[in-house]
Amino acid sequence: MAPTASLTATQAHARLHELTVVDVRTPGEYASGHLPGAHNIPLDHLDAALPALRTAAGRGDLLLVCASGVRSGQARERLAEYGIAAASLTGGTTAWTQLGHDVQRPAGSRAVWAMERQVRLAAGSLVLTGLLAGRRWPKARLLSAGIAGGLVFSALTDTCGMARILAKLPHNQSKATDLDTTLAALTD
Repeated sequence: MAPTASLTATQAHARLHELTVVDVRTPGEYASGHLPGAHNIPLDHLDAALPALRTAAGRGDLLLVCASGVRSGQARERLAEYGIAAASLTGGTTAWTQLGHDVQRPAGSRAVWAMERQVRLAAGSLVLTGLLAGRRWPKARLLSAGIAGGLVFSALTDTCGMARILAKLPHNQSKATDLDTTLAALTD
């Protein structure tokens, strides 16, 4: 791979035919629309996919994709620790679709909110619940304080525990992704 750590949507679109694209979002997010030909390997399954990704990187350049570029950047850093070169799509699928580039959706798939939007809904709902319940039971405000602390920690460390929990919910687990089949396709 070239020494570049990221590609813009325009650069990736021009090179799409020569890239192996790996989408690191949840299966539900992937099913809601992904780059043409992208393989889905959720970020929390990346370690299991290292041998297949090493093989794919040996054949050509890897492009890692997520919704905004944050998770794909984390995946790129993780792969670099194992000597696997890859680039991240700057701005993720959001930038890709804003430029009008096509996305693929499995037949019969339903749209799932982006993980960032799910986190905002969950965090906001929990904070509001803690504040409202705190009017009757003052200790309930600790829920709001805990969520606020978690959000600060998330920002400082560029990680998100709430996203990891939400990713395991059924609506984020699409039947469209079979990790074993994806790994086999990367090694062929």
